[in-house]
Amino acid sequence: MENRTLGDSGIKVSALGFGCWAIGGEWQTPEGKPLGWGAVDDDESVAAIRRAMDLGITFFDTADVYGTGHSERVLGRALAGRRDDVVIATKWGNLFDETTRTMDGRDTSVAYARRALTASLRRLGTDRIDVYQLHLGDTPPDEAAELREACEEFVRDGLIRAYAWSTDDPERAALFAQGRHCAGVQHACNVLVDAPEMLEVCERRGLASIVRSPLAMGLLTGKRASPDRGAAGDIRSVPPEWLHWYDEGGVPAARWKARVDAVRDVLTADGRTLTQGALAWLWARSPRTVPIPGFRTVAQAEENAGALQHGPLSEAQLSEIAGLLG
Repeated sequence: MENRTLGDSGIKVSALGFGCWAIGGEWQTPEGKPLGWGAVDDDESVAAIRRAMDLGITFFDTADVYGTGHSERVLGRALAGRRDDVVIATKWGNLFDETTRTMDGRDTSVAYARRALTASLRRLGTDRIDVYQLHLGDTPPDEAAELREACEEFVRDGLIRAYAWSTDDPERAALFAQGRHCAGVQHACNVLVDAPEMLEVCERRGLASIVRSPLAMGLLTGKRASPDRGAAGDIRSVPPEWLHWYDEGGVPAARWKARVDAVRDVLTADGRTLTQGALAWLWARSPRTVPIPGFRTVAQAEENAGALQHGPLSEAQLSEIAGLLG
């Protein structure tokens, strides 16, 4: 697989990135509902990041709120001495308390954006963020325009190289794209739920499509009997309203499980695992896509990175899947 360039930024990344939500460990809402993916082993997380790099992964996406700062710290530890070998994306906008590992509230002010950036730089142990992303997908357009201009100032200050918005609204993505140094949009997309309007915006505006939920929160890994999925501390055990892939207790929702089964044979053709087939669908869907699947172990890092060896699905396979899913 060839590398991708993020928009017009000149920043080159591997066609596959790694999402660092899960390695943040356990954190929660003020009511005690889990927001992480369960307990983690930081040494294993560091080993997984370094193994990914050895396998050609150069793009890592995190957020200040993941594990209430812990994900950034672990990523910074793993990249010590190799910072210049990778591209780092992080996000801001959510408020959190590192001592209680609780997310509580949001702040869309320009002043907070600068404070959050300074804190992320410190936790990551770096002097710049390659792609700084607004994490609040429903931010009002007038506030977002001010934050876009603040990001332009951060670029001038040398604190960031480019910026993006994590949103599923194509109109909001287009608003941020008006900024000279906007390099992409982070949005949800996978073989089960396409995002044609967002991909069209990326094509028209010259943006990178940084794809979150490429594996439908684990549903497209095929590991349906994972003991962690219903465990305390895993967001899938008490799924919020937007997390429709799972029922209470981390059980795959019947409707979505049936759709996975419908396309399983196509995705696993040519020696791919289900995970690798799901990533290959995204590459076939658009040359601008950079999927960012999550990971917690070296084995997961190896399987994810192994998708690069297979490349995108064929046009015939893409069409077959479209027919199967109707």
